[in-house]
Amino acid sequence: MVTYGVGMNWQRARTDENKNERKEAICAAAFTLFVKNGYEKVSFNGIALQAGFTKSNMYRYFSSKEEIFLKIFSDLFNQWFESYTKRLKKLDENVDIKQFVNAWVQSFKALPLFLDLVPILFVSLEKNSSYEQLVEFKKMSKYLLYNITVEISRIYPDIQTEKAFKFLSLSYAATSNYWAGASQNDVLIKVYEQDFFKEMKPDFEKDLTSAVEIIVLGLKAYK
Repeated sequence: MVTYGVGMNWQRARTDENKNERKEAICAAAFTLFVKNGYEKVSFNGIALQAGFTKSNMYRYFSSKEEIFLKIFSDLFNQWFESYTKRLKKLDENVDIKQFVNAWVQSFKALPLFLDLVPILFVSLEKNSSYEQLVEFKKMSKYLLYNITVEISRIYPDIQTEKAFKFLSLSYAATSNYWAGASQNDVLIKVYEQDFFKEMKPDFEKDLTSAVEIIVLGLKAYK
C-alpha cells in the first residue's frame, strides 16, 4: 500500500508513476503520525512536514487529512478483505465454530497496521469527514462487507444476511476494543507484571477469540 520511507524534498511530479510515489510518501508519513499521536492531534501541515512536502504541494494530491486517512484505511481494508475472504472460502458448511472464529482472529493478526487504524475510524474519523467522503467510503465498505456476508451465510445457513452484518458489526467493535486494550505503555506493563494483576493482563488473541465465539453462538441462538 505505502512505502515507509519519508522525509524527502519532492519536486513536482511529472508522470502518473511519480504522482503515485508522492501519494505513497504522504500516506506513509500520515500513518506514522496517526499511530503515534492519535487522529485528533495530527494536522494537514504536520503530515506535510513529516513527508517533506510544502502545504501547497500537498494539495496537489490530497484535500484534507480525512482524505489521506480514508485512502490509507481503504487500502488496508481491501487487503484485510482479501485475506479474510480467502480464509472463509476454505471453510465447509457448518464448520466448527472455533475454526470459523480463528479465521476472523488470524485475518486481523496478519494485518497489525490495519488494527492500528480501526479504533481511529470508529472514534474520530466518522465525526470529522465530509458527507461526500463518508458516502464514498461507506459504498466501498458495504460492497466488500456484503461479499463477506455471502460467505458467512454459506458456512452457517442459520446466519443469513442481516445476522451476518450484525456479526461483522459486533466483531469489529470487539476487535477494536481488545486491540486498543492490548496496546500498553510502560506503566501498564509494570502493573501487569505484579502477581495481583496478572489475571487482568489483556491477551488480544485469547480475549477476541472468546468474544467472537460468544457473538456467533448468540446469533445462531437468536430467532
